[in-house]
Amino acid sequence: MENIVTVGKILSDINRVKILGLLLRDKELCVCEFCDTLNLSQPLVSRHLKQMKESGMIASKQEGKWVIYSLPDTQDQMVNCCLSEIKKAADDLPRIITCSR
Repeated sequence: MENIVTVGKILSDINRVKILGLLLRDKELCVCEFCDTLNLSQPLVSRHLKQMKESGMIASKQEGKWVIYSLPDTQDQMVNCCLSEIKKAADDLPRIITCSR
């Protein structure tokens, strides 16, 4: 039951849903790419990414001074269902503004 509430909280914010859509479409992104593409502040994006990482919906890895975010290889069935719906709209998101990493 707690997982349903956690996923619901993550999906209740349009910016977090857009972040998931970008990750579904583009696989790996850094904070500045989310910020520039979605025109959001770095503190706001970082807060969203932290919440999503704590929930297990996204993963991160360190590459030098950059933190790269992606979707984990495995998700539970409910999350996969939600991600498949988000993926349908991912092509409507803006093209990634790449950073100089």
